[in-house]
Amino acid sequence: MRVRRGLVFLYLLAHGTLAGAACLVTAPNLSFGPYDGLSGAPATTSANVVVTCDESPPPTVAILLGPSAGSGGFFPRRMRQDAGTDFLAYNFYADPGASAVWGDGSGGTVIRSARVFKNKPWTVTIYGRVPPGQDVAVGSYSDLLTITINF
Repeated sequence: MRVRRGLVFLYLLAHGTLAGAACLVTAPNLSFGPYDGLSGAPATTSANVVVTCDESPPPTVAILLGPSAGSGGFFPRRMRQDAGTDFLAYNFYADPGASAVWGDGSGGTVIRSARVFKNKPWTVTIYGRVPPGQDVAVGSYSDLLTITINF
């Protein structure tokens, strides 16, 4: 029996529009940790994105996650092996049950939005999942996504 393990990282690049007033998004790097394709269980992760705004009245802020650099799309997103040619399918969800793919609102993806009041940051959790059973080489895998905030 061969066990395939690798360390998976995901880098999120955040940017927003600073027109008149400022809203700032803070997003962490996410790691799925070691992946075992033979385990039968998905690799999961979660992290919080925090949005702060200094505008009155409070703006409605929408958070959009861009497509995967590895696949060019959302279904699935794919991480590329850092020192090889394999890809590892994964996705990000707006809910812990992994039923709503977080994207830019196109093609069946959802966005998250809320009014963000001054001095009251909005914290939103991103849920990530790598499906089990993928036969990929051992190594590190990564992808780069862009988080866009519109207000």
